Amino acid sequence: MTDDKHMNPDEQPLADTTSEHTAGEQDIATDAATPEASASEGASRTETELADLKDKYLRLAAEFENYKRRTAKERSDLFKTANQELMVALLPVIDDFDRARQHTQGATDPAALQNALDITYNKLTKTLENKGLSPMNAKGGDFDAELHEAITQIPAPSDDLRGKIVDEIEKGYYLGDKVIRHAKVILGQ
Repeated sequence: MTDDKHMNPDEQPLADTTSEHTAGEQDIATDAATPEASASEGASRTETELADLKDKYLRLAAEFENYKRRTAKERSDLFKTANQELMVALLPVIDDFDRARQHTQGATDPAALQNALDITYNKLTKTLENKGLSPMNAKGGDFDAELHEAITQIPAPSDDLRGKIVDEIEKGYYLGDKVIRHAKVILGQ
């Protein structure tokens, strides 16, 4: 108490100061508890967003797998249908071959055999042309490595055939604009 007498009137006793510090510490403690609550609220929000994103990802992955299966099935069905369409178109040609064989079975006239073959060959080529097949005309033209396959070279029978295609061993074909078989040719030197 003797210390209280010697204090300046502006100073307060220590007990009061500690009570102020305790109240201030409680404010700080309350402020500290608030960020923890905010952090836990933010964490739960983040977990919810993460769960939503995982769900969206799984759904998207499942949709993509279904899409792949569906397109693979459609593609295989398309190939089957395309083959079926071609086979149906070739059936009348097979019928003509059967009729020609029956008609010429006992024939000794080579002209009758040739006529039956010509009719059937023409029908077959027209059927295939209707499906997009077209032959290459290589003989006498310039050699193109993208269209032709050179089998051999021979001396050119004339000067204008040097470096050109002299003969065609196997005909090349286009299906639409695409080369499906290269022509096998002989070049002139």
